[in-house]
Amino acid sequence: QVQLVESGGGLVQPGGSLRLSCAASGSIFRINAMGWYRQAPGKQREMVAVISRDGNTNYADSVKGRFTISGDNAKNTVYLQMNSLKAEDAAVYYCNSDVQSRSGRRSTAWGQGTQVTVSS
Repeated sequence: QVQLVESGGGLVQPGGSLRLSCAASGSIFRINAMGWYRQAPGKQREMVAVISRDGNTNYADSVKGRFTISGDNAKNTVYLQMNSLKAEDAAVYYCNSDVQSRSGRRSTAWGQGTQVTVSS
């Protein structure tokens, strides 16, 4: 089993910044990709940013130029630097991982989520 734990969420004013972290642990052989998704009440869960093991990244159009995803392969950790936050960025942010376990299984793991609130 693989576990993902997010941290770094909180309350911030519009225009402010937050840095989210997600650490993976458990029976990990290799992480192929990690990413961040978000879901607001009444809305579908959407992809925010993803990063592959070789460093390739992909962003939602709504966050390009404001958010930056990065990873540390040695620590099995991914980060999301969120700048110039807007009210519409408020949501629960979930960490996701495409992971190969030591038993040979490839699966998708999800974290419990961390709340990001943007309010003045």
